[in-house]
Amino acid sequence: WTFQDFGDKLPSQVFNEHMITCFIDDAFGVASRKHLNIDRITWECDYPHSDSTWPFAPELAMKYLAGLPDEDINKITHENAMRLFLYEPFQHIPREQCTVGALRAQAAGHDISVRPGGKKKQHATLATDLARIGGGIHTGKND
Repeated sequence: WTFQDFGDKLPSQVFNEHMITCFIDDAFGVASRKHLNIDRITWECDYPHSDSTWPFAPELAMKYLAGLPDEDINKITHENAMRLFLYEPFQHIPREQCTVGALRAQAAGHDISVRPGGKKKQHATLATDLARIGGGIHTGKND
């Protein structure tokens, strides 16, 4: 219906070559690796969003990754994202300092407790909201 011409390729082949998939906290994300291109599957912790699994993200990820070969775990947890997004984090922090244990040790003494931290902001969704926030509606005519 979009009139795309992918030659002899099936939609699933185009998907596996061009789409990056990710998961946060679900078994399907790992189970799907047998049907998708594992080199394009990534895990995300979604930090610092309120729906993230932080600070328990590593433990929750391992709930799904346990039993997989290390090669698959490494691809899904960091190697794929590094390659696909052209990012080399180990240029900034040595690999041995990027383990869960090492990073948690670096956080020792800092408050990393989970708590609401958002400030209430005025949001504008209607013209009346804009008028309230902005101090009146300006039409440009005789203002």
